[in-house]
Amino acid sequence: MLIHPDINPVALQLGPLAIHWYGLTYLAAFGLFFFLASLRLRHEPYASITGPGAWSSRDIEDILFLGVMGVVIGGRLGYCLFYKPGYYLTHPLEIFAVWQGGMSFHGGMLGVLVSQWWFARSRQRPWLQVMDFIAPCVPTGLAAGRVGNFINGELWGRFSAPDLPWGMVFAHSGSMLPRHPSQVYQFLMEGLLLFVLLWLYARKPRKMGQVSGAFLVGYGVFRFIAEFFREPDDFLGILALGMSMGQWLCVPMIGAGIWLWIWASNRTSRI
Repeated sequence: MLIHPDINPVALQLGPLAIHWYGLTYLAAFGLFFFLASLRLRHEPYASITGPGAWSSRDIEDILFLGVMGVVIGGRLGYCLFYKPGYYLTHPLEIFAVWQGGMSFHGGMLGVLVSQWWFARSRQRPWLQVMDFIAPCVPTGLAAGRVGNFINGELWGRFSAPDLPWGMVFAHSGSMLPRHPSQVYQFLMEGLLLFVLLWLYARKPRKMGQVSGAFLVGYGVFRFIAEFFREPDDFLGILALGMSMGQWLCVPMIGAGIWLWIWASNRTSRI
């Protein structure tokens, strides 16, 4: 049985300024995205597009800026609407209290979809072409976020078997019984494994929408699996059919990904 290390959430204190590990993982996520997106410029079909529609590093900067806005706004609104709609309807001003925590990946993803629709429209590019470009660059950012969750000792897993070698006690959970380190599971599945599979898949020219569809299915399936080991939110618990809120949000995501991939596969054009 392992004990979760008591890591100070503040990585560096400079007078009144506190730099948190979680903030550093966000910076790492953005840095990895920029690096990988720069490599994507060499992949097809983006490397072959010339003229006014050619891709450049300026596009990556704009995509990243809009993506950050979409993650923050969508993630916060998604958490308020998906997880605590009743509370925030009666306390609307607390929606803006982002420092109190509460972000939803699925809400953040919707925010990114909207922000990239705006980018595609401003550049007069197909929206799915933009989403196919960024999809393989996202999982490493998700992995960085799970590192932040583990450092903070949050989003711990459900109770594990006492003899599970990597079962871990999380002091903040209020119990000294071992739990699944679900942050590590999600780091490995939604982060590293999804990145490898999606990056290799996207290296070859695909029909527009196929890479995005593969991302939706891949993340949805891996997140659905991880939710079996992750402790549900105490204010929600297990919902209908024995599934958590995270799993229910993954169901339409997987369905949309399958539909998008099939639809894209029947197209004649790759771009």
